[in-house]
Amino acid sequence: MKINTKVHYGLRAMIVIASELNTTGILQKDIAKLQEIPLNYLDIIISGLRNSGLIVNYGGKSSGYILAKKADQISVYDIYRAFEPELEIVNCNCPTNICKRIDICPAKDFWFDLNSQIKSMMKESTIAMLIRQNEKKVIVKNSN
Repeated sequence: MKINTKVHYGLRAMIVIASELNTTGILQKDIAKLQEIPLNYLDIIISGLRNSGLIVNYGGKSSGYILAKKADQISVYDIYRAFEPELEIVNCNCPTNICKRIDICPAKDFWFDLNSQIKSMMKESTIAMLIRQNEKKVIVKNSN
């Protein structure tokens, strides 16, 4: 399983947006610069995040972006779903491909449990948690 760059960069962008203390939000060009994401690719990411209801423009067309809800209410899974369909690490039981061996497969329970654990971790991990974890890393880094 590999997370695509839209999800990867989307998560980084969301952390930057959530971390922004400016009450008018953060401009897309500033996100691109801070995270070294090509601006034209960030257009696609911002569009996905906005269409999923995770971010909004603070004050109109040329304003910065802010979170649409609190950072502790936005999970990594929410960001994943902005760019990808439901998480299915194997094709055993996804809506487009139901395996004919699903009822007799000796490995099915393992794959389903793994899928469930990954999804749970993504749902339990919020933007607020990631920001707190990052602050701890900065403190540890600066104290050496």
